[in-house]
Amino acid sequence: MPFLLSHGPRRKRSAPPPPSAAPPRTTGPGSPAGSGGESGPSPHRSTFRPDIEGLRAVAVLAVLAFHAQIPGAAGGFVGVDVFFVISGYLITGLLVREAITTGRIRLGDFFSRRARRLLPSAAVVLASVAVAGAWLTVPLLRADLEQDVLAAALSVANWRFVSQQTDYLAAGHDQSPLLHFWSLAVEEQFYLFWAPLLAVIVLVAARAVRRGRAVRAVVALTSAAVALASFALSLHWTRESVSLAYLGTPSRVWQFAVGALLALLPWHLLRGPRPLRLVCGWAGAAAIVWCVVSYDASTPYPGYAALVPTLGTAAVILAAIPGRGEREAQGAHGVGRLLSGRAPRAVGRLSYNLYLWHWPVLVLAEARLGALGWPVKTALTLAAALPALATMRWVERPLRRSRTVSELPRRGLAVGISAIVLPVVLALVVGTTTLQLMGPATPVDTRGLPPGAAAGPSLLARTDGSPLADGPLVPGPAQARKDFPPDGACQVAPEVTRSPECLFGAVDSPDRVVLLGDSHAGQWFSPLLALASQRGWALQELVKQGCPLPELTVRNAQLGREYRECDTWRDDALDRLRTGPAPRLIVIASLNRYTADRELLSAAWEKTLKPLRATGAPIVYIEDTPVPGTDIPACVSGAPDEAAACAFSRAKAVPADPLARRIAAGAVPGVRSVSVNPVLCPGNGPTCPAVRDRILLYRDDAHLTNVAAIVLAPRLQLLLTESGALPPAGAPAPAPSAAPGADG
Repeated sequence: MPFLLSHGPRRKRSAPPPPSAAPPRTTGPGSPAGSGGESGPSPHRSTFRPDIEGLRAVAVLAVLAFHAQIPGAAGGFVGVDVFFVISGYLITGLLVREAITTGRIRLGDFFSRRARRLLPSAAVVLASVAVAGAWLTVPLLRADLEQDVLAAALSVANWRFVSQQTDYLAAGHDQSPLLHFWSLAVEEQFYLFWAPLLAVIVLVAARAVRRGRAVRAVVALTSAAVALASFALSLHWTRESVSLAYLGTPSRVWQFAVGALLALLPWHLLRGPRPLRLVCGWAGAAAIVWCVVSYDASTPYPGYAALVPTLGTAAVILAAIPGRGEREAQGAHGVGRLLSGRAPRAVGRLSYNLYLWHWPVLVLAEARLGALGWPVKTALTLAAALPALATMRWVERPLRRSRTVSELPRRGLAVGISAIVLPVVLALVVGTTTLQLMGPATPVDTRGLPPGAAAGPSLLARTDGSPLADGPLVPGPAQARKDFPPDGACQVAPEVTRSPECLFGAVDSPDRVVLLGDSHAGQWFSPLLALASQRGWALQELVKQGCPLPELTVRNAQLGREYRECDTWRDDALDRLRTGPAPRLIVIASLNRYTADRELLSAAWEKTLKPLRATGAPIVYIEDTPVPGTDIPACVSGAPDEAAACAFSRAKAVPADPLARRIAAGAVPGVRSVSVNPVLCPGNGPTCPAVRDRILLYRDDAHLTNVAAIVLAPRLQLLLTESGALPPAGAPAPAPSAAPGADG
């Protein structure tokens, strides 16, 4: 669940201060109270809530501890849920108070306050990351980073990261320094949806006899309906797509709605013993702490698990809502009293800027220094408080308190637009320059590729043994990222349970080669299509992303749960081969790292191979290719003339292949094994190359580029022919046997 690193608590931005309320960070212009003025106990009464400012500190510290990987804080990502509830409570209370007082909601004022409160600090961070990325990251990652800057500046970062997390074939990219902006995007999208919706409700209810009661009732009913619908969607997406569930706005709105209900319902009229309120507050705080220490990356999230921190936050807020006639409801021993201390409130005031700065500091430091331990990450997180303090003092506060800016809504909006334009322009300039330096990103013209060697130590054919002339890498690093096999949608996505027909070449031929397995089988599409076309055969591709061909039940990171679709797809593919016409050749391949249990793996392979043997077709297993474990195109983009610097460990990349060993020992009848690894990782040295003969071999951290696969086609064909599984091109086809023999 790599995107959990983005859970960082998006620092809940309390609404900028209207005349009647101040945001929970600092006193705003025209605001009689300090921070937290928006946190009034009911829509018709505004009271400063220092405990909410302290609650922000709890949320941000949880996320910082999670990102720093401090032991015992694996569930710190729930801090973002705390922020969402606080934001729903504050913003809804602010808007409904304005509606009851004035009879309308001034959207221009609202968005002006939000713009000058939130966007300038974000712009400073985005601009800093855009510039720092040009120095601290390699060109290919720099180009990706500038796209992240664009998405973050336009408040759509969460949808950019959804698309990346759900794209299995784009795996292997490093974490973005702006991954934490997903939660800022969710919140800003909530503002764009919620404030106009409430304005429409107020407009409809404005003529009611008792305007305050009518507005509160309609908004409360709307909030409840939104909460139920969003929570149901969250449960569905948690089962089907963890990226959508975690990062998607629709599946997070229910948490804002819970906060809205806190602001709308007449909790202040409830009478009850003070000990009950005391227990409510401490139980809520305990629930949040329990989530921080008990949850981890394996927790299906958000789903039902998100109820605990969400309701825990609601309980903490509810416990300190003053009743009728009370100025405050903390009590001497309430959790609100602890949260209202000077230290929590100081951290709470800084939380937004601290949240903005800490993650870029961590990621860019690792990009420059390599992997860091949690003590170093903790020190860097603490150091991020320095730019956070500077941004709050010299950017956020002056703009929020400026009478010139706050006088007219259009001035605040102009500040917000400027804060968007600055990082966008920087990202476009840096990104465009980077792409020009890296060379073309257009697809490689495979017709112009040099011929690959069918045998020998060289990757490319050189009849006279002369060295290759100098020239550019093929594909270039930018091209490599998109150098996939041209098989359309035939490498089916995780949620798909049946492959389409996917016939290529001479589709009407009764003879066909079947390519079967996961994406490590799919990388052999082009060589096998060439092989089939030379013989006038068809190629059928049955490939599913991240799905082990041996009959193993695994967990899928994108779906965030057991990969049931894989089991269904595998059964369907095997059944299609068993009941359909017998193919001339079955080529299988699969990542061999789905389990470290060799006995389990052997049994799983046997369950898959048994129905394949029953087809009577020759079966060839292509031994898994090296798995670099690092983003090869990104590395090469930083050292195009020193590709040796991107060599990777042989021991980690090419472990012993249990199935290949068993085939060689004669323990797997009916299956041959071939390997191209001697040319991909030649010799016996400690490392494997990322580039050979000017061919960039890998498109990510695990898969061959399509160019490399095409260059390997002659070698693969020779290996298949020598194995006896494939007749030479032009040879007459042998008559099919009535029943499979011992060799399949």
